[in-house]
Amino acid sequence: MKFTGELISLGVAFLWTLASIACEVAGKQFGAVILNVWRMLLTFFALILFLWWAMDNPFPIYASTNTIIWLMLSGVVGYFFGDWCLLKGYLIIGARYGQLIMTLAPLFAAFFAFTFLHQTLTWQNLLAILVTLSGIAIALLGKGESNKISLQLPLKGVLFMLGSALGQGLGLVLSKKGLDLYINDMPQHLLPSVSMYMPFSANLIRCFAGLLCFGSWLIIRKEMGAFTHSVKDTKGMSMTVVAVICGPLIGVGFSLMAVQYTAAGIASTIMSLTPILILIPAKFVFKQTIGIKSIIGAIVSFLGLLLFFL
Repeated sequence: MKFTGELISLGVAFLWTLASIACEVAGKQFGAVILNVWRMLLTFFALILFLWWAMDNPFPIYASTNTIIWLMLSGVVGYFFGDWCLLKGYLIIGARYGQLIMTLAPLFAAFFAFTFLHQTLTWQNLLAILVTLSGIAIALLGKGESNKISLQLPLKGVLFMLGSALGQGLGLVLSKKGLDLYINDMPQHLLPSVSMYMPFSANLIRCFAGLLCFGSWLIIRKEMGAFTHSVKDTKGMSMTVVAVICGPLIGVGFSLMAVQYTAAGIASTIMSLTPILILIPAKFVFKQTIGIKSIIGAIVSFLGLLLFFL
């Protein structure tokens, strides 16, 4: 079907909108490290159950060492570095502004896809990315003192979100590389029946890497007691479950599926529709004021995304 990868990416944007709101609420309850340990732990076991049902064997027994290395690396970059920066950024500047900055991820994805995968973009694709990034600039920049252009958000929060955008963009490309290798590893007679579930199997490897990193970090920070106590936080745990389902469990699996059908830069840009989708929930859930610049910036970004479908 035409635009399969693009349509899957659009669905991922909706899922990540819900996940980002849930993460902001849960992050305020638990903190970034504890929340990420729960996310990786719950996702890991949920993926095992799902793959057991879908593929009869939840473990990637056909994956070569090279495939596992690429997918583990993508888990470290995307889950550990990227998601840690993401939640730290959410706690400082909130999910709405955080997701606007995350629209820079396609730029990183396109660059690394060209570097590692030799993927190139058409002039229309590049124009679409440029328009989308212009929308971010409109939303984030304004006149400060002495009528000079200044950033209207805490610099620390912006830097965390830039780190997350870098982690997500590079992590997606590394995932694409690992998934391509994984498909080549799979016996040809099995491929037709399991190809649909292989992105989720690849995500299990990525999730395991993230769990190892966050679990180690939790032990180093001596927060095991706080982690054990956090299970009693009903609000935090319920939001964590929502974040897990919409984020690393389903959302990430479908994001890996999307890059099987379209270029990583295109998929990443369409997934960045989240800043537009999050405007209304941000107003009613977090009681945030939506300024005219945010609306204009979101519209411009949306027009950039539309260019991919022309």
